[in-house]
Amino acid sequence: MNQMMQVFQERVAPKLLAISENRFLMAVRNGVAVTMPLTIIGSLFLILANLPFSGWNDFIGDFGLKLGAVSNFTFGILGLVACIGIAYYLALSYEIDTIGSIVLAVCAFLLLQAGDDWGLDVSSLGATGLFTGIVTAILTVLIHRFFLKHRLVIRMPAGVPPAVAKSFETLIPGAVIITGAWVIRVLFAFHVNQFVQLLFSPLAVGLNTLPGMLLYTFLILLLWCLGIHGSNVMGSIGDPIFLALLAANTEAYTAGEPLPNIFAGGFYIMFLCYGGTGSTMGLIINMLFSKKKAYRSLGKMALPSAIFCINEPIIFGFPIVMNPIMMIPFILTPLVLCTGTYLLSVTNIIGRIMFNPPWTTPPIINTYLATGGNLPAVIWSVVSLGISVAIYYPFFKISERQLQEESSEHTASLAE
Repeated sequence: MNQMMQVFQERVAPKLLAISENRFLMAVRNGVAVTMPLTIIGSLFLILANLPFSGWNDFIGDFGLKLGAVSNFTFGILGLVACIGIAYYLALSYEIDTIGSIVLAVCAFLLLQAGDDWGLDVSSLGATGLFTGIVTAILTVLIHRFFLKHRLVIRMPAGVPPAVAKSFETLIPGAVIITGAWVIRVLFAFHVNQFVQLLFSPLAVGLNTLPGMLLYTFLILLLWCLGIHGSNVMGSIGDPIFLALLAANTEAYTAGEPLPNIFAGGFYIMFLCYGGTGSTMGLIINMLFSKKKAYRSLGKMALPSAIFCINEPIIFGFPIVMNPIMMIPFILTPLVLCTGTYLLSVTNIIGRIMFNPPWTTPPIINTYLATGGNLPAVIWSVVSLGISVAIYYPFFKISERQLQEESSEHTASLAE
């Protein structure tokens, strides 16, 4: 196993890390993160409008529709906001005019969302246009940078205010970008959203399957074992996909239709991260009952942050990183929970995610909120926590025994 880890660390991990640090993927990851407040706020209003209490809908009446309006204006513009965020971060990385790039990207994106009557199709500003927003933002910034780099812009005299000068610098590249979007959507009547979704569909379909999710989770965990922030590395690829799947679930819920996706945004946190990556709450619970004072103390110290899904004290303090023994349950536990959750979801025994509470919401509570108060899902969360304790137990006992042996050897050497 050590040899396999060494091969992964020397050959595979650097390539994955290089991919995650790619300028475009970083811009996508950071840009999509801009949508997070909207999904959380929209979800909270949906939760308020649909609290899982008997008689709540009758009590709230038509006011529930007014609460649901927030969801329409948050989830309904995810594609547009992602386009803005990605354009900003990519322009920032190239050190070019950020506001100019954002304005051009937004205009091009909106033009590409024209309906058959050439008016704005607002229904495509949300998750439907998410991938179009990603592509539009990247291409806009690249074209803008090309014109700036080759000085194919209108330059104003030195005395002109900087804001005015930048506006004129944006004029020529802006005309090219907007005209290009007009030609594609209006003259050619080309449905960009459908085409871009077709291009991204293999990745979207792959991550919405059990094998795809298991591989995605495995890579995150393996990278963490090497001391690399696996969620950041893989999030560049997965976040846009999971966000779109979550938006589709939310849209289906508001329409009163069955939720189509199991691995929607939040699945990884809700069902696989009890206490943080690796579901280390199971390890912490074992530590709290340890015979060794050092482990009990570390468990008590790590518990408060673990309740809010932050477990760096365990990952680096136990440690999990580069620890051949504890790496096994750290990787195995989420994979087991992923498989179990999938089987229960696909058979409709437990509910699926329709809302996105903040990722720091404590375990079990977040499941209750995310599934709209689905009690079987809550029960499964409690069972999952017990499973994580059971999987970690034998490996923790090995570590505990090793610590005892090291302590005994140290005491013997002092006696000599």
